[in-house]
Amino acid sequence: MKHLFSPRNRFSTWRKLWLWLAEAEMELGLDGISEEAIVQMREHVEIRDDEFAVAAEEEKRRRHDVMAHVHTFGLTAPKAAGIIHLGATSCYVTDNADLIFLRDGLDILLPKLATVIQKLADFALDNKDLPCLGYTHGQPAQLVTVGKRTCLWIQDLLMDLRNIERAHDDLRFRGVKGTTGTQASFLALFAGDHRKVKELDSLVTGKANFDSIHSAYQISSQTYSRKVDFDVLSALGSFGATCQRIGADIRHLAMLKEMEEPFETDQIGSSAMAYKRNPMRSERLCSLGRYLTNLPKNAADTYASQWFERTLDDSAIRRICIPEAYLCADACLILLNNASNTARFIYSTLNPSQICSGLVLYPALIQRRINQELPFMATENIIMALTAKGISRQDAHEEIRVLSQMAARNVKVNGGENDLIDRVRNTSFFEPIIGQLDKLLDPKTFIGRAPEQVAEFILGEVGSLSEKEIVDMTEKELAQLKKGEVELALQKYLYLITDAKTENLQV
Repeated sequence: MKHLFSPRNRFSTWRKLWLWLAEAEMELGLDGISEEAIVQMREHVEIRDDEFAVAAEEEKRRRHDVMAHVHTFGLTAPKAAGIIHLGATSCYVTDNADLIFLRDGLDILLPKLATVIQKLADFALDNKDLPCLGYTHGQPAQLVTVGKRTCLWIQDLLMDLRNIERAHDDLRFRGVKGTTGTQASFLALFAGDHRKVKELDSLVTGKANFDSIHSAYQISSQTYSRKVDFDVLSALGSFGATCQRIGADIRHLAMLKEMEEPFETDQIGSSAMAYKRNPMRSERLCSLGRYLTNLPKNAADTYASQWFERTLDDSAIRRICIPEAYLCADACLILLNNASNTARFIYSTLNPSQICSGLVLYPALIQRRINQELPFMATENIIMALTAKGISRQDAHEEIRVLSQMAARNVKVNGGENDLIDRVRNTSFFEPIIGQLDKLLDPKTFIGRAPEQVAEFILGEVGSLSEKEIVDMTEKELAQLKKGEVELALQKYLYLITDAKTENLQV
């Protein structure tokens, strides 16, 4: 992503656009463009280090970045100096380049997002029947499962995947449109031949790989509509909100000591408190997510502020907020991928300090928290069991109410454990159902259809199968499974991700 928005890639992309325009004009028979000129342009399509200084000096003199680079490109490709930018306006290179960056940036983000979802799906399936305490209003509520809670995150990320993919597929090329979008300059170049002007637009669009799904906008002003930027950044901003939500959940679970993000063997949580295991990745995720969520407002204001065919107050802010949105989204995905890496494993007896990556669960603490609240949740089951033995429902309710209040007082006033079940066992009124208590208190009887919901959701929406479920399914069942969104996305966006560290970035 750093390379995509680097000055080297930006100005090299401008040169590609000038090359594609010259090639297309020559292919359509325009006089004055020689093969030698095209060859020189091709040979110098990537800007060299020494040319940055030349362009900077020319821009200082001309106060025009595009013309500074036209001049610089002409120096290195002298046979093409007279035909570079022929018929074009500055936005031919600036806007078309930005649309390429918007598209290619989403190509980078989409498979990373799909990978995060796939990892969390594996985690959800592995923990679909692990009960944990649910919370509503920040207070203990009905039991859920670790996998079920994870599916809340996955469902939101799937919405982000759809939103970003839709924004990606809606992108088009500005193409060859001239100063105010009328193509008048190109119509003049081709002596009024409308067919050749349309073909020129189509040829250049194809060279930029905006074809089939991605054609060129038929209508533009000097620029493509800045509503496109708002549309793309809105999808990224929505993803930023999801990052905040997930990060906050992990932070709260870390506070409860039920789940932790990866913590390196030599990692230091605090410079003062040596015992600290601060959830710094999740905190960073929330911080970056908050920033990303707020960036679409810049794009909205920029779009709303445009006058008629174009005003230049869009330029500076777009050069800041668009790269920042993409870099921020990429950073969030790096954090999410790191946190969810090998997240399917549960560590209960292992030394957590040995775990270098992946979400870490502490089932013993999860069970302890359940034990603190489950006796109260089980009271209705106990009442129903007594009723089945012929005991009055009202009498049962009163007996359990009194014991519940005593147990609650022991917890709140004395700081003791929830001893409601011990009180039940020691009260003769409950003798008819003493033998049923273990079954009545089994956490798995309180999680409803959570395991089934997880499996149905993951298999249907994500398209992920664990090895165990593959073994358990018949060939007919396997054949009937549809491929989920993430599985399809991972297949669709296969590409080579170049590590930014290997790129020679001009800064």
